[in-house]
Amino acid sequence: MRKQPSTRLTAILLSAFVLLASPSPADAQSGARGASGLPLPRFVSLKAEKVNMRIGPGIDYAIAWRYMRSGIPIEIIQEYDNWRKVRDAEGAEGWINQALLSGERTAMIAPWRRDQAEAAMVSMTSQKDDRGRTVARLQPGVVVHIIGCDGEFCETSVDGVEGWVAQNELWGAYPGEAFR
Repeated sequence: MRKQPSTRLTAILLSAFVLLASPSPADAQSGARGASGLPLPRFVSLKAEKVNMRIGPGIDYAIAWRYMRSGIPIEIIQEYDNWRKVRDAEGAEGWINQALLSGERTAMIAPWRRDQAEAAMVSMTSQKDDRGRTVARLQPGVVVHIIGCDGEFCETSVDGVEGWVAQNELWGAYPGEAFR
């Protein structure tokens, strides 16, 4: 049987190290790399339907949060062995095994507007500027698949509808980030 004080002390020390070593979103521009050789921070999505976020990097650590849907965007902010320290759209942080994460890019529509009414809806347009016709009006918190971004707009799809969303209305792509 494991002794709890030892586990707790390890978790406290690891958490203190993690807080000191956690990168900021500005580091994404600086070329910081994790042990995997991939950039930190970076966005990925949940691969599995049920994913446990733990308080430390291992199955011996308590579950802090349980996600019940695949495709949710997650930001990787640190790596340790096969574990990734992540942050979700609401700012919750914890550790998830890399096998439960996908490189598929998704984004959440303006999660910071969830408490607002109808005015909070975000337009998906037929062109990558504000002149395109609206093909969908999306509520804050809706998850979309990202096809690519040009630094200002992202080409997205949701429920078979494709269109463009202003990049600053998405949580799942960094400001100015361009990729295909």
